[in-house]
Amino acid sequence: MNRELGLWGEELAAQYLRKKGYKILERNFFTRYGELDLVCEKDDNIVFVEVKTRRSTRFGSPEEAVTPRKIGNLKKAAILYLKSSPRFFPEISFDVVSILVEDGKSRINHIINAF
Repeated sequence: MNRELGLWGEELAAQYLRKKGYKILERNFFTRYGELDLVCEKDDNIVFVEVKTRRSTRFGSPEEAVTPRKIGNLKKAAILYLKSSPRFFPEISFDVVSILVEDGKSRINHIINAF
């Protein structure tokens, strides 16, 4: 995937989430386990959002790219983020925002509490 497409998708996802009442706390938080695309706050809880952007479903839907291995790494990265944060969050969750761009149109699918 093209890095430019990924950054564009993350920006689109951030705009979408802001409209839904999410506050973006962090973008592209890097750890040894990988990157947390968006770290958000919603209703005083923390939400880690994985963003997947694709131009076609030729190799599957964007959501299908969130594999069990990826989920494990995201959870480990989230723990590192929480350890570095001075704030306490009563609940944490993981969402997936998938963006499919076809024929000049983008379709957003937001999976709340995806895993």
